[in-house]
Amino acid sequence: MSWDDREDATIFRVVVNYEEQYSIWPVDREIPLGWRDAGKQGSKQECLDYIKEVWTDMRPLSLRKKMEAMASQ
Repeated sequence: MSWDDREDATIFRVVVNYEEQYSIWPVDREIPLGWRDAGKQGSKQECLDYIKEVWTDMRPLSLRKKMEAMASQ
């Protein structure tokens, strides 16, 4: 079995960190500290498609908040 075959069979979950940045993580591995389950599981491509749909602002949350505060001054 090649690496590509193993990766194709891997089920992933979408994870998100405190800065609202998204990534994927294999469901059979413990989620790393600082990340939480975003509620989507599936193939690598399904998870990447989900991230593309929901992660519309690539700026970290702290930067978005800072920019909003500066704009309201």
